[in-house]
Amino acid sequence: MSSTAITQWTVLGGRSLRLGRRNVEALIMSIALPVMLMVVFVYLFGGAIQTGTEYVTYVVPGVMLLCVSFGSAMTAVSVANDLQGGIVDRLRSLDVGGAAVLSGHVVASLARNVVASALVLGVAFALGFRPHADLGQWLAALGILLLTIAAVSWLSACMGLLAGSPESASGYTFGITFLPYASSAFVPIGTMPSWLRGFAGNQPVTPITESLRGLLLDQPVGDAPWRAVAWCVGIMLVAMVGAALLFRGKTRT
Repeated sequence: MSSTAITQWTVLGGRSLRLGRRNVEALIMSIALPVMLMVVFVYLFGGAIQTGTEYVTYVVPGVMLLCVSFGSAMTAVSVANDLQGGIVDRLRSLDVGGAAVLSGHVVASLARNVVASALVLGVAFALGFRPHADLGQWLAALGILLLTIAAVSWLSACMGLLAGSPESASGYTFGITFLPYASSAFVPIGTMPSWLRGFAGNQPVTPITESLRGLLLDQPVGDAPWRAVAWCVGIMLVAMVGAALLFRGKTRT
C-alpha cells in the first residue's frame, strides 16, 4: 500500500469523524446508546432471563455487537450523503480514488465503534461485570471485535451506495441491526423455538458473540473464533468487491 493511499485514508477518515462530531444528535446517541442498552437489558430484562450466570456477564458481547449494528446506519447514511451532495465528484477531480473515499468512512466507523465498545465495557463494569481474561485473551477478543466492526462497516458502506438517498440508507441496514437478536447474544439458543434455532446457530453473530464471551470469561470457545473470523473475512471481502462495483457504477460519467 502506497504512502499516498494511507494519507488519503487518514485524511478522509478524519473528515468523516469531524462530520460526525458536528452531528450533535448522532454524537449524543452514540454516547447514550451503550449506557441505555446495558441498563435496559440488565435491569429490565435480566431478571426474567435465565442464562446460568449473572445476566450482565452474559449480555456484554451482545450489547457491543448491537452498538456496532446501530452504528452501521451512520456509515451507510454518510456514504449516501457524499454521493448525493457531490463531494465524491469533487474528490475524484482531485485524483482521489474510490477506495480511499469508502475507506475513510470505514476508518471513521472503526474509531466510533471502538469508543462505543469501550463505553459498553465501562458501564458493564459499573453494573457488576467481571471478566477473567488474561492479556492474550483480551487481545484475541479485541482482534475479533475489530474484524467484526470492519466487516460491518464495509457492508454498511456497500448499502449506502446501494440506497437511493440518505433517508433510505439507514433502512437498508435494518437486517444488520436485527441479527444480534436472533442469535445467542441475549438468550441461549436452546430457549428459542425449534424452527429458529437452526438460523440462530448458523449466522455470523452467534460465533462472534460466543468467541467474545468465552475469551472474556476464560471459558472454552471451541471452534467459535475460527468460524467468527471466517464469517467476518468472507463478509468483508464480498462487501469490498460489491462496494467497488457499485461505486464505479454510481460515479461513472
